[in-house]
Amino acid sequence: MEKYLSVTTLTKYLKMKFDKDPYLERVYLTGQVSNFRKRPTHQYFSLKDDRAVIQATIWSGIYQKLGFDLEEGMKINVIGRVQVYEPSGSYSIIIEKAEPDGVGALAIQFEQLKKKLSEEGLFQERFKQAIPQFAKRIGVVTSPSGAVIQDIITTVSRRFPGVEIVLYPTKVQGEGAAEEIARNIARANEREDLDVLIIGRGGGSIEDLWLLTKRL
Repeated sequence: MEKYLSVTTLTKYLKMKFDKDPYLERVYLTGQVSNFRKRPTHQYFSLKDDRAVIQATIWSGIYQKLGFDLEEGMKINVIGRVQVYEPSGSYSIIIEKAEPDGVGALAIQFEQLKKKLSEEGLFQERFKQAIPQFAKRIGVVTSPSGAVIQDIITTVSRRFPGVEIVLYPTKVQGEGAAEEIARNIARANEREDLDVLIIGRGGGSIEDLWLLTKRL
């Protein structure tokens, strides 16, 4: 006599298969964002191509760290794990990392950030302070060992002898650099005797300089 499975039993079996499949633990996927409506916490939407659709989820903590906002119709590349949701018997991808597809990915992120800051009014003239014609004390947030600080010291000493330079030794590249720059800007702002504050680093690729666009 044939033994009939319950829907729950079959779904649990499929979920177990999905969870144990090493190929589904880390999936690299590209697709177009569909049915997207930004929510205050977690983001739920679809990824599609010409022939198929998969449901997608980005948890709130991951979404806040993306550096850009999803938009309807945007093509993105994602990394995530595929799982079965038992109550509906559906499968979806839980996204752990995402970026816009194509050469202009960083440009998209940058333009979105500029638009967001502009909408908050942060580029308005009332927030800008006049640079004094003659500074007596200049704060510098940069690496103590790079060429930048040497260039600043040389130029200031030649053109404005007697001006004091207050250096805030700072990591300006790599992991944690953005946070360290922000901390030292805050430290410098606690002083009332700095006339000007310079945040400096040498040149580099757009990827090297991208940390300077990070919003903390």
